[in-house]
Amino acid sequence: MKKITLLSAIAGLVLASCAGNPEGKKAETTDSVVATTDSVAVAGEAYTVDTAESKVVWTGTKVSGKHTGTVDVKSGSINVENGTVTGGNFVLDMNTISATDLEGEYKEKLDGHLKADDFFAVATHPEASFVITEVKAGATAGDLVVSGNLTIKGISKNITFDAKVVEATDAAVKATANFNIARADWGVNYEGKSDDLISKEVNFDITLVAKK
Repeated sequence: MKKITLLSAIAGLVLASCAGNPEGKKAETTDSVVATTDSVAVAGEAYTVDTAESKVVWTGTKVSGKHTGTVDVKSGSINVENGTVTGGNFVLDMNTISATDLEGEYKEKLDGHLKADDFFAVATHPEASFVITEVKAGATAGDLVVSGNLTIKGISKNITFDAKVVEATDAAVKATANFNIARADWGVNYEGKSDDLISKEVNFDITLVAKK
């Protein structure tokens, strides 16, 4: 009986330590690099990000399930030349981070925790930002490999991920990206409850719409 109990305890410990990461390809992460933010120095014409039509959806997993939510795009611009993205930047309003899979008291608790120092410390760091440092052509038309400095909680890292231009006209451009980051790289170290650990990675599903 003691042996069975011990095995059960070990199995429970292993389960608690295996919070699978959300679905998505992990972005390559390196130290931040010098970025050119002057739109004059970036090839192409600058389009202003439409914050109402743009969307950032995040997903985090834990042993017992997952949570999904959004964070608002506050401002930004995308440079476009010959129908493809050549540069750009945008700012996120971290005060708007919110779970969309919960309601009522549970939602309020999670939203509050996400804004606390355990996670994104929005009182001290109310904004996150991304500045493109390099854009390369992807495997097929419209596909891109984007590198840029992502700043969260005052920590900047350069990340590289796949993106796609799904629409490009004289009036507007629409681009999408989906990737994971290792949250600890930006000082988001909260592990979760001992019996319900959360994933080391968080997924971002991004849609950016920019217009002249």
